[in-house]
Amino acid sequence: MTEYVYGNTPCFLHSKKINDTNHEHVDAVVYGVPWEGGVTWGDYTSCELGPKSMRLASGRYSGFLPELDAIDVFEHLTLGDLGDVTINWNDPEETMERITDFTKNHLWSNDVFPIGLGGDHSITYPIIKGLVEQQGKKVGIIHLDAHYDNMPSHGNDQYARNTPFARLYELEGVRNESLIHTGIHGPRNKPESGKFANDAGAVTITSRDIRECGNIYKMADDIYEKASQDVDVVYLSICSDILDFAFNPGGPPDANGLSSYELLTLIHEFGKKGLVGMDFVEVYPETDVNQFSAHLASNIVLYVLAGVAKNKKM
Repeated sequence: MTEYVYGNTPCFLHSKKINDTNHEHVDAVVYGVPWEGGVTWGDYTSCELGPKSMRLASGRYSGFLPELDAIDVFEHLTLGDLGDVTINWNDPEETMERITDFTKNHLWSNDVFPIGLGGDHSITYPIIKGLVEQQGKKVGIIHLDAHYDNMPSHGNDQYARNTPFARLYELEGVRNESLIHTGIHGPRNKPESGKFANDAGAVTITSRDIRECGNIYKMADDIYEKASQDVDVVYLSICSDILDFAFNPGGPPDANGLSSYELLTLIHEFGKKGLVGMDFVEVYPETDVNQFSAHLASNIVLYVLAGVAKNKKM
């Protein structure tokens, strides 16, 4: 029987609807952050509807992945759906605080693997801020994206979708040298973004580096090794536009990105090596006629969880 997280929206991947009183025996927790700030371009808006569209699309899938040693993810991990963070459309700063409080109180204080569904990329900063404040750990970050998202501000807004990694550079608890901007590509980056990353000590790996590496498994090893150096935990943040727009019709129009095979291979390897949590952001349902990008979310989450399951068995 399908459980509904709210209205006619099912829980993600047929998971169990949970709250603070019934979250026992759950290994991984999905939560939505239906927030879109003010930085948009043309018709590329509506990612606040992403959590709902990804949940609706997920109803089609099981946890069985025949191409990954025939693993059934849900034989190894129990998934719960915690619903959505409540946001304040009129106040980005208050919304960031709400996301931090939500993750501290419901996720980072429990022994679960959190999976955030965005929303725009600004949500990653308060999620990791909650981790640092709750657990007091040093964090490395694998950031899979076409863009650096590290501008100091957008006008007066310090919490826009193109700023979260500037805030993370400043966050005590994040080791900037273990913040790996991975898959960066394309002229929608600003020239100063690379300089900001270099000045902060962060690492850049471009889409061309990945496409021409010759061995994607070794590339995954190298990325994870950099992210895990001198930190306690590694967090994974994925923007849909890491993918070439041929594989991501519901994302921004960025060419020369990764294929779905390359992305899924990398994130499965990261899951096997050990992650503390993840997010997937910037799916735009209004531009995604067949909801292909919303469907992609189920594959992304399952590939990471398959890796997490294998990591637990090691």
